[in-house]
Amino acid sequence: MIPWIVLDTAKIPGGGELRLKQRGTEFSIMLGTNELMNSRLSGSEEALAKLAHQRIGGRSKPKILIGGLGMGFTLRAALALFGKDARIVVAELVPEVVAWARGPMAELSAGGLDDPRVEVVVGDVGKLIGEGTGAYDAILLDVDNGPEGLSRDANDSLYNYAGLYAAKTALKPGGVLTVWSQGPGKSFSRRLHESGFVTDEVKVRASTKGSGARHVVWVAANAAAAAAKGRR
Repeated sequence: MIPWIVLDTAKIPGGGELRLKQRGTEFSIMLGTNELMNSRLSGSEEALAKLAHQRIGGRSKPKILIGGLGMGFTLRAALALFGKDARIVVAELVPEVVAWARGPMAELSAGGLDDPRVEVVVGDVGKLIGEGTGAYDAILLDVDNGPEGLSRDANDSLYNYAGLYAAKTALKPGGVLTVWSQGPGKSFSRRLHESGFVTDEVKVRASTKGSGARHVVWVAANAAAAAAKGRR
């Protein structure tokens, strides 16, 4: 069997260290003994963009915020789905992850970082959300292993009541928040509901082959906007 090789490491602001590993054509990003992502499992990350597109795909000049670059699967899917008039902002906290996407994992990102529709911001997606009142048609969050912080305690601030209120404020009327998670979370579903979102909890395959483990994507729309749409 081909052994894993550690290509690089990266410090996470606030503590922790990521390791980029390669085995043949397969890549893995690890945090301690936990695998955060694997290049063989892109299905649920792609679903994050697909489910958002189902809600806002007909809009003119949509502005989309992606929190977490990872291996670039969500960005790649968004670029394939949204038209030439879209603007996509990608916020990635760890600069080395951007370097990995341009370097050893360039084939996975498929040139997405250099697409003229894309702006890459090295920084905290929470800061962009907090500064963006009514700025985004969709916010796609693939930060950590989901609402339960694993790699960074500060990530909890994205998923608590204050973070959800900030996301709701940053969305345009009828905008949508999609959130990736390794598994279900009743407490997070409750927080979304109590924060005024109308929410679908969608189970999606981790693999594009339609088998294996399932992950969860929450698709959350503003309750008032959803109600107004229903009265039309």
